[in-house]
Amino acid sequence: MPQNAAIVGGGTTEWGARDATWKDLAQEAGKATFDDVDGIEPDDVEGLFVGAVQPERFAFQSHVAPLTAELLGINANKMIARTELACASGQAALRYAWLAIAAGQLDVALVLGVEKMNLGKEYMPEMQSNMTNVLDREFDGVNGLNGPSHFAQFAQRHMHEHGTTREQLAMVSVKNKNHAAETDFAQYRKRVDVDDVLDSYPIAPPLNLLDCSGITDGATGLLLVSEEKADELGAETAAYITGSGQSCMAGNSINNLPSMTTWPQAREASQEAYEQAGIDDPLRDIDVAEVHDCFSISEIIEYEQLGFCEPGEGGQFVEDGRSQLDGDVAVNPRGGLLGCGHPLGATGVSQALEIYRQFAGAVPSARAVAGDPETGLIHNLSGSGSVHSVMTLARDPQ
Repeated sequence: MPQNAAIVGGGTTEWGARDATWKDLAQEAGKATFDDVDGIEPDDVEGLFVGAVQPERFAFQSHVAPLTAELLGINANKMIARTELACASGQAALRYAWLAIAAGQLDVALVLGVEKMNLGKEYMPEMQSNMTNVLDREFDGVNGLNGPSHFAQFAQRHMHEHGTTREQLAMVSVKNKNHAAETDFAQYRKRVDVDDVLDSYPIAPPLNLLDCSGITDGATGLLLVSEEKADELGAETAAYITGSGQSCMAGNSINNLPSMTTWPQAREASQEAYEQAGIDDPLRDIDVAEVHDCFSISEIIEYEQLGFCEPGEGGQFVEDGRSQLDGDVAVNPRGGLLGCGHPLGATGVSQALEIYRQFAGAVPSARAVAGDPETGLIHNLSGSGSVHSVMTLARDPQ
């Protein structure tokens, strides 16, 4: 019989443009994670999974999983791996840890997402060049396509087909940045309004500066254990993984995407997770969701593809307040990528930690999800938007 796996705690560094090395970030997050969980020490960890996207280019360091084990004093005597799946690398690390515990290979796993991206303003061209590597560099890169210009195409087409407005895009950023103002590790902690977003510097029309996530240094860790180990620890709160789905339907080149307004990969990945978790109606059955708002248009399309509303209705969904803390489903209460920043390998790990903390009531009241949330979801896209990863979580095991 598969074992249930539970997140029993975690910790994070401060996110932003840090005067810290890759090693510093890994150690900070590792210490914060062990400090958060009574009864687990580095010696207890059997498996280590490190989500890291471009340490070779940003930190000039590869083979970072055993390096992390050394930094944290861990003997990962049963399993160790680094995961790389662009922006979904952190969730991939968590997924592999979950599968290892479910298979009975591990009882205790540490999942750590780490990214050092800021090299100083004088290196901005190199930093931006590094980011183009997650697209097809030979085909898409030579045509000038990077994150903002590519997602601007999604926004333009969605506006054309569905009447989505510039103000609705801005409402996503306002919601998430105002949540981030209450998040103590977030990169951006300044409250904004719609006019602030509309008046910010144009990057790739219709996307302005405040429609775009930042370049971020940061790390986050989680301790994942079997249900038996969670009981042994006497954990009062846990976030059990109830389902996981992943889909890559078009490779990575932008010209192979099946649509510029829908992401069938997200639908397929979410349906796989929903079936495993026994979720029939995600709008009714999911209390809190952390989704991949790398740009404001992303969250609007994700409302639609994850089943929170019908295709084309995402703009109205945010305008009607249905993704607010007291809405139909609370989306990105920590501030998302737009507010917290986006240290690539750490994002998916941080999303899962937020779900755990919402279950535990361990977040500031100003951004606590209304009611008593019992179910959650995390979502990441990666590359050109061709890969989508979805995981569902619950307070209680199935």
